[in-house]
Amino acid sequence: MRSFFSLFMLLASYVGVVGFYFTNRLLYIKKRTDNEIIEREAAFGHFDETSFHALSKEPFSIPSKHRYAIFGYIVHPYPSDMFIIISHGVTMNLINSVKYMNLFLKRGWNVIIYDHRRHGLSGGKTTSYGYYEKDDLQTVVEFVRKRFGSHVTIGIHGESMGAATTLLYAGTTGHGCDFYIVDCPFSSLEKQLKIRLKEDFRLHHSLVLPIAKPFLKLREGYDLKDVSPIDVVHRIQQPVLFIHSERDDYIPVSMTKELFEKKKGPKELFIAPKGLHAMSYSENRMEYEKAIDDFLTKYKFTTHEKSRG
Repeated sequence: MRSFFSLFMLLASYVGVVGFYFTNRLLYIKKRTDNEIIEREAAFGHFDETSFHALSKEPFSIPSKHRYAIFGYIVHPYPSDMFIIISHGVTMNLINSVKYMNLFLKRGWNVIIYDHRRHGLSGGKTTSYGYYEKDDLQTVVEFVRKRFGSHVTIGIHGESMGAATTLLYAGTTGHGCDFYIVDCPFSSLEKQLKIRLKEDFRLHHSLVLPIAKPFLKLREGYDLKDVSPIDVVHRIQQPVLFIHSERDDYIPVSMTKELFEKKKGPKELFIAPKGLHAMSYSENRMEYEKAIDDFLTKYKFTTHEKSRG
C-alpha cells in the first residue's frame, strides 16, 4: 500500500509539474523588450527611432471584448479609403510592424499598427497564439470601419503568430476584410508545439501534451485544436498571399504549403529563397515587394486601381 501511495504521489507530482510548467511557458512566453526590438529592426535598416517619433500618427486605445485595452496607431497620410492593418508576431510589438508599415505607405496605403494582447502597451494577461488575438483583430477591423466608413478597403498583413491570427480571424468571421497577406504562419499550434518540444526540449510530445492540454483548457478555456488555421483556411473566400522562407528554422515552410493547398479560391504563394524565421522581407526585399505588388495588382487592390474605380 505504501509503495502504491508513493507511486501515486510521484505520478501526481509529475502531472502537476509538467502541466503547470509547460502551460506557463506557453501562456507567459518571454517577450522582447522595446530596446531589443529597436536594435534588431535598426540593424536591418527597418527602423529609425527619430523618424518614427516624428511620423504623423494618431494613437488609439480601444476596448477588447476580453476586458482590456488594445493600443495602436493610425497612420493616415492619404485621402484614400484604403487601409492595411499589420498584425505582428509573438514576443514582438508594433515596432516590429514598422517595416511593413513603410512598405505599404510607399504604395499609397493608410496603415494601422497595433499591439497584440500582453504585448507592447495592450492589456491582457496571457498569450493565446491567435485564439483570443483573432477577436482583438476583429475589434480593430470594426474600429477602422466605424471610424472611416463601411465602404473602405481593408487588407491585413500578418507575420508568424500574427499571420496565424489573421487566418483564424478570416476563417471564422467569413467577411470583414478584402484580402490577406500571411507571412510564415503555423498551420496548427499543436503540430508546432510537437516540433518545438522535440527541438527545444528533446522531448517526445507524448510525454507532455496529453498532460498540458487539459491544463490549458482548465486555465484558459480553449483547446489546442481551437488554434488551427488549417481547419478554417478553406472557408476564406477573399484573396490570400502566402509567404514563407524556404529555410525557416522555427516554423517549417511545409506548413504554409499545406495551408496554400487547402485554401480554396483566389490565392498566391511566394517562397523566399533566403532568410530564417520571419526574415523573408529582410533577406529578400526586392522579391518580397514584387510578390506583394503582383498580388495587389492581380486582384485590383492598388491605389491606382481604386482611384480609377
